[in-house]
Amino acid sequence: MKIITTLASIFLLIFTWCWIDLKLGHKRYMKQATNIKYPPRNSDMTVFTSGKILFDDFMKEIKRAQDSIHILFYIVSNDKFSKDFLKLLQAKAESGVEVRLLVDWVGSKDISRKSIHELKKSGVHFSFSYKPKLPFLFYTLQKRNHRKITVIDGKIGYLGGFNIGKEYINEGEKLNPWRDYHLKMTGEGVKDLQDVFLADWYHDTNEDYRGWPAYFPTLTPGSQAHQVVVSSGNILEPTLARLIQQANEKIIIGTPYFIPSNTLFHELREALARNVSVTVIVPENSDHTLVKEASFPYFRVLIKEGASIMQFQSGFYHSKVILIDDIICDIGTANFDKRSCFLNSEINCLIFDRTLIEDAEKELAVDLAESKPLDGDSLSSMNVVRTAKESLASLLSPFL
Repeated sequence: MKIITTLASIFLLIFTWCWIDLKLGHKRYMKQATNIKYPPRNSDMTVFTSGKILFDDFMKEIKRAQDSIHILFYIVSNDKFSKDFLKLLQAKAESGVEVRLLVDWVGSKDISRKSIHELKKSGVHFSFSYKPKLPFLFYTLQKRNHRKITVIDGKIGYLGGFNIGKEYINEGEKLNPWRDYHLKMTGEGVKDLQDVFLADWYHDTNEDYRGWPAYFPTLTPGSQAHQVVVSSGNILEPTLARLIQQANEKIIIGTPYFIPSNTLFHELREALARNVSVTVIVPENSDHTLVKEASFPYFRVLIKEGASIMQFQSGFYHSKVILIDDIICDIGTANFDKRSCFLNSEINCLIFDRTLIEDAEKELAVDLAESKPLDGDSLSSMNVVRTAKESLASLLSPFL
C-alpha cells in the first residue's frame, strides 16, 4: 500500500510539473511571438499529390539552383532516399550555391551525426529547430516546427505535407501508397515563404538574414490569387473558424488527424445546423497510437447531425486540405487537430483562384472515390477496449 501511495504521489508531482511547465511556457512564448499577416498575392502554382512526382520535380529544381537553397522540413529520415537528398545538398554547396537546411529536432531525430558532420564539411549551413531547453523543458519538448518550406534562388517555392523519407515516395514498409498535398509556387508569393524561412532560421541560429536583398529578387506576379497564413500556436484556430463560418453549401476537410478544438467543433456543428454539407476524409489506418480513438467522440456527434466521415482505403492519407464552397481551398502543413492549432508552427496557403481550386477538387474527388463511409452505429456499439482507448486519447488529445 505504501508503494502504491508513493508511486501515486510521484505521478501527481510529475503531472503537476508538466501542466505548470506547459502553461507557463506557452504564455511566455505567446508574449514573444510575432503575429505576421501576409497580404493576398498572385503566383503561379501546381498541386502535387504524389510524392514520386513531387520529388522528381523538387530534385530537378535543386539541381538547377544557381545562388541559394533554403529548406525546412519537419522530418528528414535516415534512409537511402534521405541520404541521397542530403548528398545532393552537399554537392550544391560544394559547387558554390549557398545552402541552408533547417529541420525539427524531434521530427528529424534520426539524422545521424555523421550525416550532419558531412553536410557542414561540404559547406551546408545546418540547424535543428526548437531544441528543448530550460526553464520550460516539457513545453519545448512539445513545441514543434511542423512547416515544410523550400525556396530556391528566391524565385521558386514549395510548401505542403510531404517530408523527406522513403515512405513519402511509396517505399516504406507499411502505409503505402502515401497520399498528400503539396504546392509548388512561382511569383510574388515566394517572398513570403522566404520571409518565413529566414525568420525561423534567425529564431534557431540567431543569424539574421531577414530582408537581405540577395534573397529577395524582383518577382513577377502570377495569375493565381492566394494568401500565405503563418501560425505558431496562435492564429490557426480563428483562421479555420472564419473559413467554416463562410461556408454556405459545403465543407470538405482532408486530414490524417481529426481532433478539433472546442471552437472548431462548434463551428462545424453550426455549419451542419444551417444545412451546409460537411465531409471529413481521414485514413482508415493510422500511423500513430490513439489518434483514431481521439477522433471517435467527435465523429459520433457529427455523423448523428448529418456529416459524412469517409475513411481512405488506398494507403495512408496524410493530406491537409480544406475546401469551402468551391471558392476557397486551404492547402498546407496544419492538421485539423489541437496540436497544430495550439503548439506547432505551421504554414498554410489559402487559394482563391478558381482554376487551381478545380485542380484540388479533382484530387479530392479521387480521395472520396477511394474512401468508405464510417458507420455511426459501429461507433456506438459496446466495446470496452475502444472506450478505454478513447478515454486515454481524450486526456492526451492536445499532444497527439
